[in-house]
Amino acid sequence: MELSLKIKMNEKLFLRNPEETELGRKIIQHGIVLIHKIGFEAFTFKKLAEKITTTESGIYRYFENKHRLLIYIVDWYWSWQEYRIIYHVYNVKNPEIKIKKTIQLLSAYVKDDMTTDYINEKLLYEIVMCEGAKSFLTKHVTEDNKAKLFKPYKDLCARIAGFIKEYNPKYKYPNTLASTIIEMAHSQKFYMQNLPSLTDFGGEKDEKKLVAFLEELVF
Repeated sequence: MELSLKIKMNEKLFLRNPEETELGRKIIQHGIVLIHKIGFEAFTFKKLAEKITTTESGIYRYFENKHRLLIYIVDWYWSWQEYRIIYHVYNVKNPEIKIKKTIQLLSAYVKDDMTTDYINEKLLYEIVMCEGAKSFLTKHVTEDNKAKLFKPYKDLCARIAGFIKEYNPKYKYPNTLASTIIEMAHSQKFYMQNLPSLTDFGGEKDEKKLVAFLEELVF
């Protein structure tokens, strides 16, 4: 039996739901591949249209602009990560184990998930690591936030903060620590690969050391 993961996305992100058509799914699939290959700045809908043999205007029927597409795939990634965490801690009662498992999942190199048929999570993970902050570091972040465009990231932070409060109900900064765990798990990995002097893990590029650091930060 084959299982296929479906994630419900904020309808304000798109003009037409890309999951509902073959072209829409191609936009997401090949958009991820192209952004990963050439970077978000160089990425355009014209280049994507050439890759999937469609028109630029056809892509604009789905997304208002390329920034909306970036938020879409980054949101999808955070929702997928939350799903993975829920799955792996479902029967876990001990909050310390929940936190440690979460740190391990967020710090690990991602492989493509076969339960998603047109999204390459490995490439998407690398996009989030390198380009994810561009989804909210904009002049219109307040308006985007009011439209709940960052809800998947907030939901993930809230879930991890919940684990932290379970572990220590008196801790004053669970949300701050939760977002710090997420950001460090990705930014330190980026430093390991590209700016090794900014981290203590750059020489060996060992994710286990990153896990140990985050666990020491929390516990």
